[in-house]
Amino acid sequence: MPETRPIRVLSNLVASQIAAGEVVERPASVVKELAENAIDAGATRVAVELEQGGVELVRVTDNGGGIAKGDLPLAIAPHATSKVSSIDDLDHIATLGFRGEALASIASVSRLTIRSRTAASHEAFELVSEGDVVQPIRPTSGPVGTSVSVRNLFFNTPARRKFLRTTSTEQGRCHDTLLAIAMAHPLIGVRLVIDGKVVFDLPPDQTPQQRILDLIGKELEPELLVVQSDQHDVRGVSLFGLIGTPSIARATNKSQHVFVNGRPVRDRTVQHALLQAYRGLIEPSRYPTAVLMLEMSPEAVDVNVHPTKAEVRFRDSSLVHSVVYHAVTRALRAADLTPTYFSFGGNAGPASSPPHAGVLPNVPSGPMVEPRTPPSPQQVEAFVGYLQRFEPSTAQPLLPTEGQTPGSADAAAPAPSGTPAGPAISDAPIPDTAAVLPEVRRADRILQVHNSYVVTQDAQGVVIVDQHALHERVMFEALLARVGKGNLESQQLLTPEVVEATADQLGRLEEMRPLLTRVGIEAEPAGPRSIAVRAFPSFLFSRGVEPGPFIADLLSLTDDNEEASRDTRLKAGDTGPRDERLLRDVLDMMACKAAIKAGDAMSDLELNELMRLREAVERSSNCPHGRPTTVRLTIRELDKLFGRG
Repeated sequence: MPETRPIRVLSNLVASQIAAGEVVERPASVVKELAENAIDAGATRVAVELEQGGVELVRVTDNGGGIAKGDLPLAIAPHATSKVSSIDDLDHIATLGFRGEALASIASVSRLTIRSRTAASHEAFELVSEGDVVQPIRPTSGPVGTSVSVRNLFFNTPARRKFLRTTSTEQGRCHDTLLAIAMAHPLIGVRLVIDGKVVFDLPPDQTPQQRILDLIGKELEPELLVVQSDQHDVRGVSLFGLIGTPSIARATNKSQHVFVNGRPVRDRTVQHALLQAYRGLIEPSRYPTAVLMLEMSPEAVDVNVHPTKAEVRFRDSSLVHSVVYHAVTRALRAADLTPTYFSFGGNAGPASSPPHAGVLPNVPSGPMVEPRTPPSPQQVEAFVGYLQRFEPSTAQPLLPTEGQTPGSADAAAPAPSGTPAGPAISDAPIPDTAAVLPEVRRADRILQVHNSYVVTQDAQGVVIVDQHALHERVMFEALLARVGKGNLESQQLLTPEVVEATADQLGRLEEMRPLLTRVGIEAEPAGPRSIAVRAFPSFLFSRGVEPGPFIADLLSLTDDNEEASRDTRLKAGDTGPRDERLLRDVLDMMACKAAIKAGDAMSDLELNELMRLREAVERSSNCPHGRPTTVRLTIRELDKLFGRG
C-alpha cells in the first residue's frame, strides 16, 4: 500500500515560486512585466538595462506616477494590484497588467530593489527583498517615477537557472520582447542598454509608422504597404499596420507582429487571415512580413486566458478575421507587386559599381533551352480565342464580400447582377490591377528570350516575365471564374483510358467525385487496382495534356495541413467544405499542366495577348504557387549596373 501523506499548506515562498514558473520563465519575462507596469503607470519614457543577458541584472526605470511609500510592501505581495477590484473589472481590462502576480513572482526568485517617488512626495523610498526576506523601507533620493532592479535571477532556484540558454540567446529574447512593446506604444520613448552599450533609444511622440520603420529597418520602407481599416464606431474593430510585399516574405513568422489594444499577442485568427490574404502571392513555405495593430473595445476581447497574457480570445473571431483579411487584401490589390531586381534578389544588385567590371562573362553561343516547334496559325488562333473567353470584367471577384470567408462556398459563387465588385468594408474604391501596373508598350517592343522569358518595358524600366508562371496565373484565374459559373466543359473519350491506382487512390476518387464533376472529369473504378477515365476537360485536351498521367497526379494531391490547421480554421471562421479548399489546388494543377512551358515558342500575337492579360488579371505579379511571374529592372538600377549612378 502506498504511504499516506498529510496535506500541508505551502509556505508563501514556495507558492510564489510555483506561480513564478508560469509568469517568469526567463529574463525576457521580467523585461515584459516591468516594462508593462511602467506603461500602466503613465510613463512617457522607459529605460531598460541588461547585464549578462538579464540573468545578472534587469533594471527598468520610468518617469511614471510612482508608488507611494505605504504601497511598496503591497507591490510585492501576491495578488495585490491597483488595476482590478471586482470580478466585473475583468470584462473591462484596459491595462497591460492586472493579475497582481508579476512583482511578487519576480521577487520570490531574485534579489529585488524598488526605488520610487510620487509627485506628491519630496523624497523617494526604497524597498529591498531577497527571496522571502524583505528589508525595512528606507528613504532615498530619486526623481518622480520608479526604478526596479532585478539581480541574480533564479539564485535560489538553481534547477530553473540551469534551463536558461546562453547569454546571447537570453539577451536576444529580451531585445525582441522590448522591441515588441516599443512598437506597440510609439508615444512612449524607449531606451535599451546592454552591458553599458546603447542598442536603441527611441524618442517619444512618434507616429506608429515612424516607430515601426525605426525598429524593422527604414531600408524596407519601399517594400511596405499601409493597411488601414477604421470601422471602430460601426463594427467595433479598427486596424492599422504595415505589410510587406511578397518579395520580402520570410522563411519564418518572426517578422509578423500583432498587437491588440497595445498588447503584443500571438493569435491564430489574425495569422490565418494574413496567410489567406497572401494566398497565391507567396510560396506556402514562406510567411509575409507584417505589423498589425488592432484596436477594439475591452469588452470585445478576453485577455485573461494566458498566464503571461501572450494570447487573447476574441468575442467575435470571425469579425476580426474578416477585418484583417479584407484590409490586407485591399492593400495588396492596390499595389504594384512586381519585385525589382534589388528587392527580389536581396544583395544581388551592386550598390555602386557594376559586377565584374572590365570582364566579359562567358556567354554561351547557343540557346540555353532547346527550342520547340512554333505553333501553327490554327493553334495560335485557338489559344488566343480561349483566353479571350474569360475577360476579367466578367470574372467573379476573388475577394469575398462582407460576411464571407475565403474558401467558403459563397466565395466561389458569381456576384449577383448589379453588385459592385470588392468588399463593403470601406467606401474607398479598389483600383483594378490594370490601373496599378504601368502600361506595357506592346507590338515591336516585346521580345521572347530563349523561348522562356518575355522582355519588354514600362514607365519604370525593363520588365522580365516568366512566360510559364504568368500564363499559369492567367489560366488559374480564368478557370476559377469559369467554375464559378458552372462545371467546366468536358469531352468524352472514345475509349476510356485506364490508370493504375492504389487502394488509397481509389478511396480518394470516391471522395473527390463531386469536385471532379465540377472540373469536367468523369472517372470511375475499373477494378481493384485501376481507374477508367471516360471524360476529360476540353481545354486540357486542347493544350495537349494526357488524361492518364494527369489523373494519377491529381489523385496524389494531399491536404497535408488539414489536421494541423483544423483548429485554426474553425477559430478563424473558415468552415467551408473541404472540397472548396481543395478546388483551388486542383485548378492550380490544371493551370500548371496547361500553361505554356519553358521552351515553347510564341508568336507576336500570343506575346501581345499574354502581356495584355498581365495588366488585367488579378494578382498577376505571382503564380498560384507564390513564385514571382515578373521582375522589374528599373532605370536607376540599370544606371548602377553600368556605372552611371
